[in-house]
Amino acid sequence: MSVGAALSVFVASAIMTSVVIMRPLARVYRAWDRLPCASPTASAPKLQPMSTAAAPELFRFDNTYARELAGCYAPVTPVTVPAPELLRLNDALAAELGLNTAALDPALAAAVFAGNVVPAGATPIAQAYAGHQFGGFTAQLGDGRAVLLGEVIDRHGRRRDIALKGSGRTPFSRGGDGKAAVGPVLREYLIGEAMHALGIPTTRTLAAVRSGEVVWRDQPLPGALLTRVAASHIRVGTFQFFAARGASDTVRALAEYVIARHDPDLAADPDRYLGLLRRVASRQAALVAQWMLVGFIHGVMNTDNTTVSGETIDYGPCAFLEAYDPRTVFSSIDTHGRYAYGNQPLIARWNLARFAETLLPLIDTTSTVQAVARATEVIDAFPGQYTASWLAGARAKLGLATADDGDEGLAADWLALLEEHAVDFTLAWRRLGDAAAGDERSVAALFADPATPAAWLERWRRRAERESRSGAERRAAMHRVNPLYIPRNHRVEEALAAASEHGDLAPFDRLLEVVIHPFDERPGWARYAEPAPREVTARYKTFCGT
Repeated sequence: MSVGAALSVFVASAIMTSVVIMRPLARVYRAWDRLPCASPTASAPKLQPMSTAAAPELFRFDNTYARELAGCYAPVTPVTVPAPELLRLNDALAAELGLNTAALDPALAAAVFAGNVVPAGATPIAQAYAGHQFGGFTAQLGDGRAVLLGEVIDRHGRRRDIALKGSGRTPFSRGGDGKAAVGPVLREYLIGEAMHALGIPTTRTLAAVRSGEVVWRDQPLPGALLTRVAASHIRVGTFQFFAARGASDTVRALAEYVIARHDPDLAADPDRYLGLLRRVASRQAALVAQWMLVGFIHGVMNTDNTTVSGETIDYGPCAFLEAYDPRTVFSSIDTHGRYAYGNQPLIARWNLARFAETLLPLIDTTSTVQAVARATEVIDAFPGQYTASWLAGARAKLGLATADDGDEGLAADWLALLEEHAVDFTLAWRRLGDAAAGDERSVAALFADPATPAAWLERWRRRAERESRSGAERRAAMHRVNPLYIPRNHRVEEALAAASEHGDLAPFDRLLEVVIHPFDERPGWARYAEPAPREVTARYKTFCGT
């Protein structure tokens, strides 16, 4: 049985199967929106670095996106809030960015991270982008409740975006209020830090701030903002915004900018635009494989949530698997299961085909037919890239240090066993490490009949014995890659409810401490390793939090 058969249930439906690269997007959006970023020939609005006397130079901003990509954004000013209160500040991330939190006045921090004070050197903008949402194209999305303050070079020499989310209306709000609530803000903080601890590329939250105002969704909720840090906020949908409008010069400028920022070694390559497509595809293959290996379900894999940097972004309706089932969907808005756990690799490929469409005029300036053929080769190579990334990770989770032709089948049969018997995904992998050291009782206990996995365990043991590792060494290696603690859905909801409904952040803090140490078994943490009762998971739904 192949990885594709056991791991990814690629549902055969019209919305799921079309990955054929089309001709460049039809130029049907020539009625330009009345925004500073609408016209491909618009000159850059004059952006003055904004500051006040109360705003010291917290960051050494160098804002290349605003400076170099005229017409790709709208200048904005964050909307002030009545009573900003700093909920949490990510000291470790702040240190990476060169921010001395010990010397930072809490009131000033709250004002800055609420948008009431714009720090010196920032040039706040809302970025333009479009996107396919659940398969349907929306020509204008953009930062409807986010403001990119600017970019900094961190202590490791990496360029990072710093952006506010929930900072009020922008020209892209489309009737929304531009606000966020405490629950979704803390969810993004928590899940981002968990993913980072798991070694998965992700945006992260620098700060969470209560706004002191009420936001209305289906009920009144306490308002909040987060400060997001990202390698960049450029999405497949960013390219789609301009390609759909026939703004080929802007698409070219955007591609050159992405190459300079994320793939500078391609800059002198005459075939660099095809090279860019290959790089983005490679990053997405590796990213989605990592999601699948820990049971992460993004929930809303639209093209506007697909980054060219290869980072996970936007944690609104995300969740983690419990009992293994590739058809698992938790998002309340994913009524057809388009973004089910097992479909994520296929959707990544579909999104990359949409990205390729935007690059066709750059890949070959003389022949669209040749451009399509060359781009299609990259898209068709994606399943192999994904499988290679997934299989490398699966070998590590199985405690295997070498490659064997039968490893894919061994891993796939393990997943099939978990699916057939509705076994918890995370605990199954973790307790397999105990079996490597000779104690199979804990993994067998996950099955209704403890004898069920015996034949597979014997196959796995014979395969492992062909390597020189001792059982104890194999167990230690497996425990370094198979987490014991993930953000269990019911624990996340408990923590968010306590913070949102009662202003109690203690459950959030305890859960955060657990999930940033996913591999380290600790006394007193057993409750965080256990799945929810099955009836709880059966009715569990996630929401976008918009």
